[in-house]
Amino acid sequence: MVQITLQAGAKSIALDNGLFIDGSFVESVNKKKMKVINPSTGDQICEIYEADHADVDKAVAAANTAFSSWSRVPSATRAEWLRKIKDGIVKHAEEMAHLESLDNGKTVKDSSAVDIPLAIATFQFYSELAGNLKGVTYETEVNDFSFTRREPIGVCGAIIPWNFPLLMLAWKVAPCLACGNTLVLKSSEKTPLSALFFSKICAEVGLPKGVFNCLSGFGPTAGAPLASHMKVQKIGFTGSVGTGRVIMELAAKSNLKKVTLELGGKSPNIIFDDADLDLAVVGARTGIFFNHGQVCCAGSRIFVQEGIYDEFVKRFSANAQSIKLGDQFAKDTAQGPQVDEIQFNKILGYIEKGKSQGATIACGGNRVGSKGYFISPTILTNLDDSNVCVKEEIFGPVACVLKFKTEEEVIARANDTPFGLAAAVFTQNLSRAFRVEKQLKAGTVWINCYNAFDVRVPFGGYKESGFGREMSEYAIDSFTQIKAVRIALAEK
Repeated sequence: MVQITLQAGAKSIALDNGLFIDGSFVESVNKKKMKVINPSTGDQICEIYEADHADVDKAVAAANTAFSSWSRVPSATRAEWLRKIKDGIVKHAEEMAHLESLDNGKTVKDSSAVDIPLAIATFQFYSELAGNLKGVTYETEVNDFSFTRREPIGVCGAIIPWNFPLLMLAWKVAPCLACGNTLVLKSSEKTPLSALFFSKICAEVGLPKGVFNCLSGFGPTAGAPLASHMKVQKIGFTGSVGTGRVIMELAAKSNLKKVTLELGGKSPNIIFDDADLDLAVVGARTGIFFNHGQVCCAGSRIFVQEGIYDEFVKRFSANAQSIKLGDQFAKDTAQGPQVDEIQFNKILGYIEKGKSQGATIACGGNRVGSKGYFISPTILTNLDDSNVCVKEEIFGPVACVLKFKTEEEVIARANDTPFGLAAAVFTQNLSRAFRVEKQLKAGTVWINCYNAFDVRVPFGGYKESGFGREMSEYAIDSFTQIKAVRIALAEK
């Protein structure tokens, strides 16, 4: 195990390249390493140790040992540990923003303004909530009463994606530890670096050994053993529907562990002809091009009422063409590269399939530059709901702009998808906004905005977009179990 120094823009960042197990960075059992690639260049950033089944066993054993004491720590003490972690992120915010951008390709401007502040807010929120977990009292009979208490589940597992590595870590780690559980986290093999830096912060602040453990590795060799482990009592996953199905199967075949899933999306963004058009264009841009389109709730199906369709496409295309691609550390860059070559080729493949099925490219649709994984913001028009780009999740900067006539029509088309993660409505008629919102089958509906997140507000999906909620007090349900106690009072 070696401490390495990485160059992220103008920042030199020291990082341990081992697995974080039982409070220390260690080599993997088989000593195998994995490469980490810079998506801007395709070049190797570094090598880090890769976990497999034996390392999962070690990490789960450490978490299981730690649980016996951590679960009995006073809630105020757990709250203090979460505040210490939050303070550690604040202290290292600039380094973490640069590391996230180096590894993922997102602009350092976005990492600094979105990912890091939301992660800090998450740990602050759950530090406050840790001391306020409540049960309910029931007057069940004249001579007895009942009450409930929330108790921790035990050792939890978390498997996080590559699009928001630190933020997805925060959404899972903070509520898990706040409730008195311990955790084994598997980071994405595409973007493992910020999780390693987070582990370094946990060591710096002195978080008790085994409470948080971090494994870098691949799904089949590290994620699957974690999801099927008999001593893991809960598994949380953010990622694709296909992998979510595998995790559910592994959980069911092992110990019927509790499962929460936040999966894919094909979110509708509905723009009525009375919308503020300038606001709608900005909302559409935020909805599909933020984070290079690599967002599970991306507004990739943009339904525009026929009276403003042509003008919207004109303005939206001009806006998209103004987005500057380039080095993620440059101040004027608005979009960096896609995360890796696999995703890059997948997106370009979808664009070609969409064109072969009749779609017209209003703008973009091409690779930018000869090095790295840059794709221009792309707008597809002249397509119908059967086009592959309308039906399937692309996970890239590709917007499908579709025309509609009536409110009833667009609601039916918006809901005609197996997904149900998010949706948006742009209109100046609030009666219409609430009428439509109520009929949309999605876990989040934004009105006259898009990608507006707050840690106090829950996030999660309907249908094949998953179940369980991230953020807010609702996340506590995923990390606690309810015990009912009934007390019979003695008769006089």
